[in-house]
Amino acid sequence: MQLNDVASLVKLLDKSSLTEISFSDETSKVVLKKEVARAATLQPMMSMPMPMGMAAPAAIAQAAAPVSAPGSAGSAAGTTGGASKFKEINSPMVGTFYASSTPGGAALTQVGTQVKAGQVLCIIEAMKIMNEIEADVSGVIEEVCVQNETPVEYGTVLFRIRPG
Repeated sequence: MQLNDVASLVKLLDKSSLTEISFSDETSKVVLKKEVARAATLQPMMSMPMPMGMAAPAAIAQAAAPVSAPGSAGSAAGTTGGASKFKEINSPMVGTFYASSTPGGAALTQVGTQVKAGQVLCIIEAMKIMNEIEADVSGVIEEVCVQNETPVEYGTVLFRIRPG
């Protein structure tokens, strides 16, 4: 297996809603995973040792970079009334937004709800898998930007939280 092959697998994982890709041949095995509950992270694991001084291809670095960008602290651009007042929680994947954990159940959060870092805010269903989206800051929900059972894309703003 060549590094170009690994880079292709990383691109495939990044562009899809898959959370894990596994590939093996006679000489090597590669397992790529991305975390979906938080800002998705690629974690390549290779059983084939890389020669000393050999850098990972630029494609791997480029594929991994945009994964965490939407959830970063500087992503509050586009908010009204001061970009630095609110922390935006963005969708880490393509899927369907659910405000509650059960059909017909009460919303997990709504405007005015006090939340803590790590608290589940909503569910995004991707390929029949329910993914919990957690707050990465403590504060008060100022805006719920998506309606229940609405399709969302990667980077869609789901919530605006006033840290505090």
